[in-house]
Amino acid sequence: MIKNICCIGAGFVGGPTMAVLANNCPEIIFNVVDINNEKINNWNNNDLNELPVYEPGLSDLIAKLRGKNLFFRTDVFHCISIADIVFISVNTPIKSKGLGAGQASDLKWVESSARTIAENAKGHTIVVEKSTLPVRTAKLIKTILNSSTKKENLSSPSKTFSVLSNPEFLAEGTAINDLTYPDRVLIGGNDLSAIEDLKNIYLKWVPKEKIVTTNLWSSELSKLTANAFLAQRISSINTISAICESTGADIKEVSTSVGLDSRIGDKFLKVGPGFGGSCFKKDILNLVYLCKQYNLDEVAAYWEQIVEVNNWQKNRIYKTIVSKLFGNLSDKKILILGFAFKANTNDTRESAAIQISCNLLNESAEIIFHDPKVDRQQIEKELENYVENYSSIDFSKSKISFSKNIYESATDVDAILILTEWDEYKNIDWQIISKKMRSPSWVFDTRGILHQEVFNIPGINFWQIGNGKFSQKD
Repeated sequence: MIKNICCIGAGFVGGPTMAVLANNCPEIIFNVVDINNEKINNWNNNDLNELPVYEPGLSDLIAKLRGKNLFFRTDVFHCISIADIVFISVNTPIKSKGLGAGQASDLKWVESSARTIAENAKGHTIVVEKSTLPVRTAKLIKTILNSSTKKENLSSPSKTFSVLSNPEFLAEGTAINDLTYPDRVLIGGNDLSAIEDLKNIYLKWVPKEKIVTTNLWSSELSKLTANAFLAQRISSINTISAICESTGADIKEVSTSVGLDSRIGDKFLKVGPGFGGSCFKKDILNLVYLCKQYNLDEVAAYWEQIVEVNNWQKNRIYKTIVSKLFGNLSDKKILILGFAFKANTNDTRESAAIQISCNLLNESAEIIFHDPKVDRQQIEKELENYVENYSSIDFSKSKISFSKNIYESATDVDAILILTEWDEYKNIDWQIISKKMRSPSWVFDTRGILHQEVFNIPGINFWQIGNGKFSQKD
């Protein structure tokens, strides 16, 4: 009987996932562990607005469960030693150097977690891959875990392990709902008993028909494939947005028409400045690397193009802004609304705002940032990392400022750029804003969230992604 569960990694996946599991399994103790003291302290903060992860509904679960059957701790060794199941939910970024740099996943934290489990587990432990991982990572984990038993008396080992794959299929901004009402729960493995133990946990609230079991490799590949397909749809509709702008068509009308086809559906057909987040780019590049390893060069080239189109979309928007502002951004102020990669999350990883902002800064623009959930320190860190890793631009903090008041921020700006589809940006009083901006003023809506009739306001020029009506009028 499962009584105690440990999750290694207190990030965007580990925290919300364990909160939902704890809510549905009150008889089980859940320990979320991390070596990052600051992160754990933030999870234990009395001010629920200061949690390290923002997700609608998450703070309510934390308030209800924390200190009862959900705990956030740094004593990793002890929590592993008492656990019946250990989830590995750590970061797996793209390698920055060495073999596979730029495409392969860096598995150092996965390997470190496996070694820590091997050293501290007691009795039989089910080890579950929760992080998105390359196919056959379970073999690495198994090898490390099994090596610990070889040092013991194999006829009577004090510890044994089963390895399962249970990938997450969460969309940030709707993670709690996705966990509570999942499309499917995927469990991959070869140990039928371990599969049954994990399955019984999900059966507390997930219908039996939505729990799918496969072998380990199919489970690992399914996660990569799902993300690749979703990213593909985003890149595909973004290419059509450019055609709409050139021809006078409206991407919203095209998306609606295409989405009504039951063979296609309407999900992930919203245009934007490009996909972001921790998974899509990383998982596609990992898939590309995997294909190249198996000499599937044509397949690798196909998937690599999805990422190329995503970068092209961000550059296309940047070039559009520069062109509309007379080809010169020197001494011009731009208010950027939104820095998170999507609404309802504070995650900025791979946000389109990073690359676009840095390109505008390179044009000597002054930028004011506003985001309801992303603070100044996080924005500065992302910009500095981008410049360090990808660009040689002259990044200067003197060119940027931050504001929590949209209306005050609009004073004397030449352009407003909407990069995240936060609800509050849909309800801005543009009559007030128009009187504060410097003429000729521009509004660039890269999310298509503003109503066209709003921009009959004199003095404001309007560009909306995929809207040929506005692109053609000048």
